[in-house]
Formats: sequence, C-alpha cells, structure tokens
Amino acid sequence: MVNERNIMICVTRQKACERLIKTGEELVKGYGNAKLYVVHVAKNGENFLGNPDEGEALDYLFQVSKKAGAEMTVLRSDHVVDTLVDFARRNNVSIVVMGESPGSRGTGDKNIIQEMEKRLPDLELRIVPQV
Repeated sequence: MVNERNIMICVTRQKACERLIKTGEELVKGYGNAKLYVVHVAKNGENFLGNPDEGEALDYLFQVSKKAGAEMTVLRSDHVVDTLVDFARRNNVSIVVMGESPGSRGTGDKNIIQEMEKRLPDLELRIVPQV
C-alpha cells in the first residue's frame, strides 16, 4: 500500500463503539495527512432506521466520528468481511481498528477478526478490548 497511514475503524450499532473511534483518533495524530474512516456494514434488508435504539446509536457514532475528524460510512452488504476488505483496499488503509466483544471467544467477532487478519496480512490490526 501507499505510505499513507489511513485508519479504518469498524463499528457496530452500539454506542460502546465510541472507544474504537477514540483509539483511531489517538492513532491518527501521529501520521500527519492520514485519513480516519469509521465504517459500519449493515446487512441488506436490516432496517436500523426503524429501530430507535440502533438509529440513535448510529447517529451518536456519526457525531463522535465528526468530532474526531473522521468520515463515517454505512455500507449495505450480506458479506461483511468482503465489504470491509474492499473498503480498506480502495482507501489505502494501513491500520484497522476493531473491537473485541465479550461474546467473541470462538464465534462471531472472533471469526471476523481472524478472517480480516487472513485477508489483509499486510495491515496492522488493532483489537481494542472490551472495558
């Protein structure tokens, strides 16, 4: 990839993902012209705007992203990892920030993390532990 240090932060529809954006904001400070991207992949057919809690959480994360100087993107896809990998490649991302959730032992998030490591071996993957 290019010697830019663009950072992609992968979020879900939870306000707790603010910790991931804060981590990315700290990382980007050391990289001059690096861009900070916050990305959420919504499955096709999911109506998060009709769910007040999820819509509110995404709006909250959008505001946090804006304060951090990040561009927040919501993408639609049934193939989360493919979509994240494609976004990282198209935007010259060199660092990916993801969160580890309590239920990630063995399934779910852990599989996404492992798949991202496998598909993007040249990138630095930062896993932010659950607090």
